[in-house]
Amino acid sequence: MEEGLRERKKRETRQRIADIAMGLFMVKGFDNVTVAEVARTADVSVNTVFNYFSTKEDLFADRQDVAVDHPVQVVRGRAPGESVAAVFRRDFLDALETRHWRYGFNVGADVFAKLVNDSPTLVARMREIHELRERSLARALADEAEADDLTPLLVASQVLNTTRLLADFALRRTLAGEPWESIAPDLRAQAERAFDLLESGIGGYGTRPPLTPAGSAPPLAVAGGEQPGAEPEDRERGGED
Repeated sequence: MEEGLRERKKRETRQRIADIAMGLFMVKGFDNVTVAEVARTADVSVNTVFNYFSTKEDLFADRQDVAVDHPVQVVRGRAPGESVAAVFRRDFLDALETRHWRYGFNVGADVFAKLVNDSPTLVARMREIHELRERSLARALADEAEADDLTPLLVASQVLNTTRLLADFALRRTLAGEPWESIAPDLRAQAERAFDLLESGIGGYGTRPPLTPAGSAPPLAVAGGEQPGAEPEDRERGGED
């Protein structure tokens, strides 16, 4: 549906306030900026700021909904025959090649990380966002599998912790002053190794069924390679007369 004028103005106002707040946070540090200062700089009232953002932390985490929803969109976009581990490998390596912000590979990610690490409040908020991502992905996996056990949560935890630790590996080297050109090849090698380990652990969990011709049923998987309907005596003789 086409966005109405009122909705567009509200969205633009919200984005402008968030951008101004982030600029102030970057210059002064999160804990040294007040909501009143954000309001003055954005030329709006404090009440207007709180109409769009419930807390100062929300001003900082204005992309939280996108970040939380991203893992769900990744699993929903996997191809026929592609597992959960495989699609996250593909998404992670694509972000590495394009230096996309979704895994913190963009220019300026080190400045963002320093801002977070300097504020216990933001460290706690980032931890909360990670937990929200984990639970959201687990729900999506459980809905697909119609499962009511711990498996979806275990898989979500393993996958997202793998990507988080890989991103931290790159960030630590960036903060140490290494150029991206030397970090990227090592990160790719580490990622391939990590996802190999991940796939050996959760295997083909969540593999999307392959496409089948219209009107035909998928092949029936039979344990041990036995033919469905074979009598015990036939199986012992390999089905020969």
